Amino acid sequence: MEPVHHISTSSKILFSKVRKIVPPMLEKFHKGQLGRVAVIGGCVDYTGAPYFSAIASAKLADSYLGCDMSHVLCERSAAPVVKSYSPNLMVHPILPSSDTVKDPKSIDAPALAGPIISMLSRLNALVIGPGLGRDGVTLQVVAEVIKEARSRSIPFVLDADGLIVVTEDPNIIKGYKDCILTPNVVEFGRLAKALGIKVASQADISKNENSDNSNQETDACEELSKALGGVTIIQKGPHDVISNGVTSIISNLEGAADRGDTLTGSLGTMLAWRAAYHNKLWDSGEKDNEKEAQSKEDVQAELESEDKRMSPTTTLLLAAWAGSSITRECSRKAFELKGRSMQASDLTDEVHGSFLRLIGEPDGSKTHL
Repeated sequence: MEPVHHISTSSKILFSKVRKIVPPMLEKFHKGQLGRVAVIGGCVDYTGAPYFSAIASAKLADSYLGCDMSHVLCERSAAPVVKSYSPNLMVHPILPSSDTVKDPKSIDAPALAGPIISMLSRLNALVIGPGLGRDGVTLQVVAEVIKEARSRSIPFVLDADGLIVVTEDPNIIKGYKDCILTPNVVEFGRLAKALGIKVASQADISKNENSDNSNQETDACEELSKALGGVTIIQKGPHDVISNGVTSIISNLEGAADRGDTLTGSLGTMLAWRAAYHNKLWDSGEKDNEKEAQSKEDVQAELESEDKRMSPTTTLLLAAWAGSSITRECSRKAFELKGRSMQASDLTDEVHGSFLRLIGEPDGSKTHL
């Protein structure tokens, strides 16, 4: 594996902590233990996005270590197309739309969401939004799924059209700490407007040549996160700002644009691995930490500790930062190879290599048969 020379010392320290939440490859594990992720999205017009998100989730680490089971829960017309892309994904045509219900103006959204909700007990994490579209029936059903996932403490990522649900009803996720939002500049502005707060977007900040851009972007991201009750936000841009309203991290590895679906899939697997870490699926060799991180100082202390287990607050920030960093590395490498002809599938090809370069296999992994 080629050495990586473009990573700062502080980033290397964070990657060493990320490695702590990555399950080692052990013979005792059985299929499904290392991550069951579902991407909810895919309609007649958009079939590529849910595929790229789900396949990134599966490929984040190959050789029996990646997400064990990658599902796509899509609209009926999208299912045959998504199925044709890869036999490695499980595709379920159970996402309702106006085309699949008798009376779109009068629906029972909880009942329509039933088939998806019945799957939640089998899943570790959800990615909601890639290729979702803006069909009214679909968005109502997704809102019911979000409510149920939250009630069961299932972590989820909201991206693209999945963010519309939050824009229309911010209370649906407000205060839910196991949620990651991944807005771009435009989506970030819509969320801020929906919450009635005035924040400077990356686009606005970049116009001010005399400002400290990083600080202003961080402040804006923190303010939006606080308004949503401390959910984690990854504001995508030239560098990604990650904040839970209390602590913020900048993901500034070199990377090209157009990387959203690879990002959401990577985040889905990181969230599934994080759940395995907190469920003590393997012996990490760390001492239990009974205190939940409440401040920047608490998070910093956990990151600096050599032998204590990290709390959910810290691991969620790390999962978000790692997903962003891996995706930026994928796009850097893909652009290096393909230049302006780079396509989304080129990022997919770089997922596993990027994981190995940045994080590497955790101690104890059985890497040879």
